[in-house]
Amino acid sequence: MKDYLKIACGVFGAINFNKKPVFPLLYWGLRAQNHRGHQSHGFVTFNGKFYAYKRLDLVPRIRTKATNEWLKRLPGYLGIANIRYTTSGKTDERSLRKGIQPVIAKKDNSKIAVSFNGNVVNTLQLKREIQGEFPGFEYECDADLLCYKLLIDHLKTGDLSEAVTRCMKEVDGAFSVAGITQNGEFFAFKDPYGIRPLCAGKDGKDGIFAFSSETVGFDINTINFEFEIEPGELVKVTKQGFEREKLVNSGKKAFCAFEFAYFARPDSIFGEKCIYEIREQFGRNLAEENQDVVQDADIVISIPETGDDAALGVHEATGLRWERASRRHRYVTERAFILLSRERKSTIDKKINFIGSRIRGKRVIITEDSIVRGDTTRVVVEKLRKFGAKKVYVFITFPRIISPCFYGINMATYSELIGSRYTDEEIAKIIGADSVRYQSLESFIKATGYRKDELCLGCLTRKYPTPMAQRIADEMWKRFQEGEKETRRLYEIPELVENAATK
Repeated sequence: MKDYLKIACGVFGAINFNKKPVFPLLYWGLRAQNHRGHQSHGFVTFNGKFYAYKRLDLVPRIRTKATNEWLKRLPGYLGIANIRYTTSGKTDERSLRKGIQPVIAKKDNSKIAVSFNGNVVNTLQLKREIQGEFPGFEYECDADLLCYKLLIDHLKTGDLSEAVTRCMKEVDGAFSVAGITQNGEFFAFKDPYGIRPLCAGKDGKDGIFAFSSETVGFDINTINFEFEIEPGELVKVTKQGFEREKLVNSGKKAFCAFEFAYFARPDSIFGEKCIYEIREQFGRNLAEENQDVVQDADIVISIPETGDDAALGVHEATGLRWERASRRHRYVTERAFILLSRERKSTIDKKINFIGSRIRGKRVIITEDSIVRGDTTRVVVEKLRKFGAKKVYVFITFPRIISPCFYGINMATYSELIGSRYTDEEIAKIIGADSVRYQSLESFIKATGYRKDELCLGCLTRKYPTPMAQRIADEMWKRFQEGEKETRRLYEIPELVENAATK
């Protein structure tokens, strides 16, 4: 049930070499990806100078009569956009407003604007470096750190490729970035492990080139998906097309495994597979791995919407009826991962409804993408019991989460993770289910079409792609086993970060 997670951001950027307004492309590119962050949205456009618009909340609906007003507010043929939910920093309203992306860094006559998805681990070291050039520098989001770091290196080297190379080598964490320089250079790049998604697309007939976190940002704009940006790759855009340059080779790819289970829209494509096809296979795998439950069950239902495709997979593998007895209230738009813990139970109770007549007296398999903290999964099970379910078996497509994420998901401490403290049987008892069955790691990996060494599985294995994250996780795991609990996100505990930096 996510329980409920926060993902950092969604990125979109586009240029129209026919000099037509870029804002409509940015707007729809964000609307298509608003599932990646509900907290804020922002646009930056360029036509020789930068124009910005940033607000809290979902990307708004724009009525036809207001279109000209928006085009005047955000003129230009080039732009970037971002939707965000914070996974680091403060969460008071002032801080949230200051942390809205895209961000612009400037010094003298130089400016760089970036839209960022990911999370930075070595924040304290970067902050000190930036304060050497910008005394009094404070930041409200990791995008500020990366943007100012990029500007400093660009000023020192005079070369964008060299500046990006330095960022790739000196920033520990996950970052997928689309950006614009004061000269109108349009570019994108990924960290050396390619942890967060970012892809490139074009419509050559209309002179449009674009970057998007997910391919659905292209689909809604009738832009053709061209390629996924590679780890450690910088892509520049000119009238001749994409110029691709491999800057740093880490020797390892580590794409976020959780994208497949939860974050990505089912109609997005990663690798060569559509996400919904992968999730259907997750369901088949769970059915094959848990024949004892299948033989005892009467029906399959799902938690909409990330559990839907897996439910179909269970149905196809078993013949059990997929009973569409769970429904999401369409106009309760909050995703509970953006809420405080005290609000989660109330929100999920309002958001999901069950059709009691289809559940009463039945032994139910319910498919879900993940269990993180367990609180909202408990609410769902309680609700099924209330509607008369005889038995409740919970099928979870994502293997058991045992370790924090450092790369853009707000599950940043061991203490909050139910899977780091309890066995599968104990978790089932805590949430009130008759059984909890997780998909095996091997089956999960095979279904994605990726190899194990191409995925970031840190939250499942305690093995992280970046060195500083690994050192912080190892130290805190040792302390956690000795009874110490975290006071905040691991990468925000100064002692841990400083110690990891000196090793």
